[in-house]
Amino acid sequence: MPFRAGPKNLITDVAGISVGNAADPELKSGTTVVLCDEPAVAGVQVLGGAPGTRETDLLEPHNSVEAIHALVLSGGSAFGLDAASGVQAFLREKRIGFELGGQIIPLVPAAILFDLINGGNKDWGRYPPYRDLGYQAAENAGENFELGTKGAGYGATTSGLKGGLGSASTKLDSGITVGALVAANPTGSVTVGSTRNFWAAPFEIGDEFGGLGFPDPFPADAQDLSIKYRLMARAGANTTIAVIATDAVLTKGAAKRLAIAAHDGFARAIWPTHTPVDGDLVFGLATGKSGVSPSPDTALDLYAAAGATMARAIARAVFSATKTPNDLFPTWSSR
Repeated sequence: MPFRAGPKNLITDVAGISVGNAADPELKSGTTVVLCDEPAVAGVQVLGGAPGTRETDLLEPHNSVEAIHALVLSGGSAFGLDAASGVQAFLREKRIGFELGGQIIPLVPAAILFDLINGGNKDWGRYPPYRDLGYQAAENAGENFELGTKGAGYGATTSGLKGGLGSASTKLDSGITVGALVAANPTGSVTVGSTRNFWAAPFEIGDEFGGLGFPDPFPADAQDLSIKYRLMARAGANTTIAVIATDAVLTKGAAKRLAIAAHDGFARAIWPTHTPVDGDLVFGLATGKSGVSPSPDTALDLYAAAGATMARAIARAVFSATKTPNDLFPTWSSR
């Protein structure tokens, strides 16, 4: 049976999580947070050559911590890692975290993308604003949130177009739900050559990112590498960062495998991807709320859905972007 989207077509169709955004229009940057209702099993896979991360070592299957409390995606390059401190402050105030010796320690892995030269004012003084943006994003968390020029995708760009924040979900016949959340800021392109058609077209459900399918005939410039690609590749100013979540019951090892499978969605939606100058990363998150432990057959569907859902979320990120002052690139809708 073909995959079908969840009721909201957002990562929050996965029971047990909420999402919040915060951004500063003058800064042209922002932060997105995923909050877990209860501690959730998580893993991570990095395939880009220039990642920026916090607290990712604890997610490896051989390490002792079994569950985390939140995940952060942020703009701001290395400065954006401060956003996790704001989320920690929010959770600690609510006494949510790992308890040890009477102390509450929220576990909040984070990843960042580069948006420092996108036309925004980065003259923030002594301390960057990302800690406060992280706190604000956590305060804003809920089941519904906006896509495009929001949160961690506020200042994102792609090869020749604005990037953004995207999300999608898939309901499986097994009762499992898969959801993707992505801040798409890649070196490569999400559209085929100079056309408006998305590389992710084969996975589109309905017309969630325009319903255009693949171009016919296929354009001669489909494999051309644009000016933006050349310039940003030299600067190392890129990265697509994402979360793939499910309500299935998974081990840490299986959550990492889920993140690995979701990287296939990068390859289906972005060309080229996983370059030495991208910090491409996917967090895998399992809330276990469905109560379903995947059988071998069900696991195949789960991992296939991870890649397809991620590809759709990437296309929706660019499809939903909106114009703001001092943009370096046009929006998809204006092409």
